[in-house]
Amino acid sequence: MRETTTAVRGGARLRPVRPAGWWCDLLLLTALVGLTVALATDHLFGLDRAVADWADAHRPTTAYWVARVLNLLGQGSPLTLLAAALGVLLAVRLRSVRPVLPPVVAFVLTYLTIGPLKVWTARPAPSASIKEPFLPPERTLPLFQHDLPVGYAQSYPSGHVANAIVWYGVLALLLVPLLRTVGRRMPPRLVTAVRVVPPLVVLCTTTYLGWHWLTDSVAGLLLGLLLDRLLRRVPWDDLPLPGRLRDWDRPFTGDPGRSHDEDRPFTSGT
Repeated sequence: MRETTTAVRGGARLRPVRPAGWWCDLLLLTALVGLTVALATDHLFGLDRAVADWADAHRPTTAYWVARVLNLLGQGSPLTLLAAALGVLLAVRLRSVRPVLPPVVAFVLTYLTIGPLKVWTARPAPSASIKEPFLPPERTLPLFQHDLPVGYAQSYPSGHVANAIVWYGVLALLLVPLLRTVGRRMPPRLVTAVRVVPPLVVLCTTTYLGWHWLTDSVAGLLLGLLLDRLLRRVPWDDLPLPGRLRDWDRPFTGDPGRSHDEDRPFTSGT
């Protein structure tokens, strides 16, 4: 049976995503590049300023604190640790190293994209005119202000939004099989809610609080969706692993259509 399993995994195929095909990925990438070019050529600044000014004029104390608390849903470090903890817990219950792979790959992917893009585009946040470095309002909008200290020019794209999309996608991926190990089922609508609601809340609150320009949040949305689609394509159950992990390579996603016997891990925690 082990040989049959290995043969199936040797011909690993990418998992399906919706919408199917690479055209959606290309569309997201094109939109992100187009948005960046528009901002680099001093377009859309009026829209960003109008949204930021409206938020400043409609931010009572209660709404501010509600938005600030809800924005915690997009904190990258806690989400990373939570995803890692769920991955380890599921790995122990299934005696498989595979549940640890999504958090690791997601961390590497976000680390190599979000941060470098922020540093490269070097855009201040809307609040940079009222606190350090106290820029003139008109200078808070352009990209590529590399003369500023790095800590004051990392607004584009929004890391909160991009991280929320990626990490809640990973959490949803892990929660489904984790609940199955205790005889529970996660309804598809709840899976969708986990993946969609927190990123939308983060997008709205991070813009409303003036921590990012609207176009920063839109860029984070485009980048996050692109990274999420890449992660959802990974055949986690079929990735080749070193031979010494032969006893810890049980599948965990329960993808439909898989036929070998190891696709029944959810009834055993040992």
